[in-house]
Amino acid sequence: MTGLNKTFLTIEELQRLGFRKLGRNVLIHPTVVIVDCSAVSIGDHVRIDPFCVLSAKRIDIGSYVNISSHSALLGRAQVFLEDFSSTAPGAKILTSNDDYLGRGLVGAVVPEALRGAHHGDVTIRRHGIVGAGSIVLPGVTIGEGSTVGALSFVKRSLEPWGVYGGVPARRIRDRAKDIIALEEELMRQADGSGQAKGSGVDPTVRGGE
Repeated sequence: MTGLNKTFLTIEELQRLGFRKLGRNVLIHPTVVIVDCSAVSIGDHVRIDPFCVLSAKRIDIGSYVNISSHSALLGRAQVFLEDFSSTAPGAKILTSNDDYLGRGLVGAVVPEALRGAHHGDVTIRRHGIVGAGSIVLPGVTIGEGSTVGALSFVKRSLEPWGVYGGVPARRIRDRAKDIIALEEELMRQADGSGQAKGSGVDPTVRGGE
């Protein structure tokens, strides 16, 4: 058998799912698991590839975002993916983390009062990238334009425009800003005005509507 699940959901199927916001040109593969679509906001030109799991208190996805296959956005806090950010295959963004030091019980079936889990919002700023197989822990912000190399472990927030990698992730070098000019060219091609359109993910807004 060939071509199994080779197509993305139709616009009619996406509209029936009840997203908090659904932009234009959104591609979501039918194997993606989204636990609560009403907690998910999606901008324009977004693609979510096969076998991803989205299960967090709230997920805001900007425009021109690609969540690659086998990525997971998990936990009891919030995830913000700003414009032009992306996750490579197998990236894990965790907004909750159990206690591994024996001070609380572990697992989703245990009452919250007995777990001692840590929760914190995770933000991937504009042009941020989380590399293949990397893990981002609760409370982390990946600064604008920063990238995380494959198989890295990010436990602290990262400054803007850096290339980071390792366990734990550390800054290896500065990242070139040529992509800013490329973004401007894309916007000119998109609407002819030379003005970048907003995604609906306001970087100044965190928390409730």
